[in-house]
Amino acid sequence: MELVVANHGVSERLACRVLGQHRSTQRKKLTKPDDEVALTADITSLATQYGRYGYRRITAMLRQRGWRVNAKRVARIWRREGLKVPSKQPKRGRLWLNDGSCIRLRPEYPNHVWSYDFVEDRTHDGRKYRMLNIIDEFTRECMAIRIGRKLKSTDVIDVLSDLFILRGIPTHVRSDNGPEFIAQALRDWLAAVESKTAYIMPGSPWENGYCESFNSKLRDELLNGEIFYTLKEAKIVIQTWRALQHHPAALITSISTTST
Repeated sequence: MELVVANHGVSERLACRVLGQHRSTQRKKLTKPDDEVALTADITSLATQYGRYGYRRITAMLRQRGWRVNAKRVARIWRREGLKVPSKQPKRGRLWLNDGSCIRLRPEYPNHVWSYDFVEDRTHDGRKYRMLNIIDEFTRECMAIRIGRKLKSTDVIDVLSDLFILRGIPTHVRSDNGPEFIAQALRDWLAAVESKTAYIMPGSPWENGYCESFNSKLRDELLNGEIFYTLKEAKIVIQTWRALQHHPAALITSISTTST
């Protein structure tokens, strides 16, 4: 601005009007806070580590680290550094072991990795019942659904023991951190049969994606469209649906034989 005024012999007021600048920009020198460099480095580091987080979540994490900063300042640095949340991300599988270490894992053969999870629903009278779904992640087969009003760690052991006899012992069993799955009795029993537990990070259901996908399919294709008046009815219909997912021909043959 000073060069424009000096070279063209115009007043500061006219130069600002032509350039579209407010005159106050010529009074206050642009300065950066002393912590700007350190804050920028922390924002960039967090954005690199947590690629799916936007600037608002990064702001919350900065505050947890002790920064006294608002979202507007973080957004300004975010834009200046060209940071953004990518529209797509590569899929990856994780296995969290008991010692807290993490290795990426994809199931490579049947009985390599099993996963299990609970799904809840209600019968027509409003009473809750639970389903324990057990999946072979390689074949994507739901090997069992245990249904009951209440299911505990002893029920989990009971279902697994039957499957281990029929199908063999898996290398890993993946689950969330529900009380039924982290019960000491279950962990001791799995260790005794030499099957390793693989717990996902708390609040990260996507790390148990195979089971979550099956649970969503079960709810969408069956539970959302059915009214069960008794627990017995729910057991029969759900087990029939499960069998139909993997052995439709055998199920049709069984039904026709029964009807004749």
